Amino acid sequence: MSNQLELAADPTRATGSGPSGRLRREGNVPATVYGLGTDPVSVSVAWRELRRCLITEAGINAIINLDVAGTKYLSMVKEIQRHPVRRDVIHVDFLAVDPTKPVHVEIPVVVTGEAKKVANLQGMVDQQLFKVQIAALPNAIPSTVHVDISDLEIGSVITVDSIVMPAGCTAAMAGTATVVQGLATRSTIMLQAEAKAASSGAAEVKPAAKGGKGKK
Repeated sequence: MSNQLELAADPTRATGSGPSGRLRREGNVPATVYGLGTDPVSVSVAWRELRRCLITEAGINAIINLDVAGTKYLSMVKEIQRHPVRRDVIHVDFLAVDPTKPVHVEIPVVVTGEAKKVANLQGMVDQQLFKVQIAALPNAIPSTVHVDISDLEIGSVITVDSIVMPAGCTAAMAGTATVVQGLATRSTIMLQAEAKAASSGAAEVKPAAKGGKGKK
């Protein structure tokens, strides 16, 4: 579950490329707070403190109590803009959220268990989705969703609909989307062909007839 983090924001920043550049050189990041029908507010935050909020287990889905000169905004980072070459953060958008209403976020998929039936046939576990979109209350956003592949077989599929979501969460994407599937490889096909040939050969072998006493 997400824990709320505290972050101070300065609402006195001037807008424009010149003032924004000076802010960044001082270790701050220009930002905007919007959402819940309020007018956007231009602020700046200390990069070191923002980074502290984003390296928790919740990652980009961290719930942040943004303190703008005494006015608190329960918020999430909606977008981070980076310099195209240096890749340093040049702007952040904060989305104000209602603690009583679900938000839509993406969370990582963690595959658990061992697909022994796939491994025994030298098949391959093919993970198609590495993140899923969910809806959850801000304070109930999980850090990951787990998918157990213990029963996966060659040719079988685990879809979004079949994932056991954490309590308080629902999928917010197509339920038929494939998360993980068991695929046959060339080795699988060879093993299956050998097994079929061995089975056919065994069926063709007839037991020898018992001999009786011959006439003299």
